[in-house]
Amino acid sequence: MTIDLEIFQTVVKMPDSLKQEILHYAKYLLEKHATTESSPEQIEQPHGYGSWAGQIVMSDDFDEPLEDLKEYM
Repeated sequence: MTIDLEIFQTVVKMPDSLKQEILHYAKYLLEKHATTESSPEQIEQPHGYGSWAGQIVMSDDFDEPLEDLKEYM
């Protein structure tokens, strides 16, 4: 049995309210698939080692104790 036939036989048994939900969901999936297929630049490429070099800056006093926590030391 093909997937198309199995889907058809299942949907035929459903009440109209469920058929309407399936139709909405199927249209949603088609839209989602169309935008994913047409936009290959949206697929995130894995980052290699050092790809963030120079983009993150930490202050010189990063390791210094915070003023708010001095009473706990």
